[in-house]
Amino acid sequence: MTRHYTVTAKSLHWLMALLFFGMLSLGFYMVGLPLSPQKLQIYSWHKWAGITIFMLALFRLAWRISHVPPDLPDTMSRIAKWLAHGAHWVLYVLMLCIPLSGWLMSSAKGFQTVWFGIVPIPDLLSRDRELGNLLAQVHGYLNWLFIAFLAGHILAALMHQFINKDRLLERMLPTRFFSK
Repeated sequence: MTRHYTVTAKSLHWLMALLFFGMLSLGFYMVGLPLSPQKLQIYSWHKWAGITIFMLALFRLAWRISHVPPDLPDTMSRIAKWLAHGAHWVLYVLMLCIPLSGWLMSSAKGFQTVWFGIVPIPDLLSRDRELGNLLAQVHGYLNWLFIAFLAGHILAALMHQFINKDRLLERMLPTRFFSK
């Protein structure tokens, strides 16, 4: 039985955590901006990062499927373990669906994504303003759902570390952050 996640899993976890916190912050900021060249540039950055997150999420999911994670503590009930696994899979699904919904929305609204301003990403849908507006709502709701699951994930990790004291959080931390 392995006690920790692999270095690759840990690196992907923390990189994507930083990217998602940055994307959520950028998303909330940019929505309220008046139309300007700055707003269009920020939307471009948001879309570039979204495509990057989508590709990282695909890689992360492939890594997770091909590498067995550490077992959850025996002190956890079967229901708690089932809920933890379910919540993790919901987070994986959202890590894929959120950027995909943004890509679909951008396509339907007629705004092609050009990754890092160099690589044009094909539109997935033809231009349809009504569908684009619907997808904008879906994108927003998915982000709120992600925030709720992310908050639960963080609170559960902190609860395990500081209340249950089962050292569950340490499985995902770089080893230099704790001592045995």
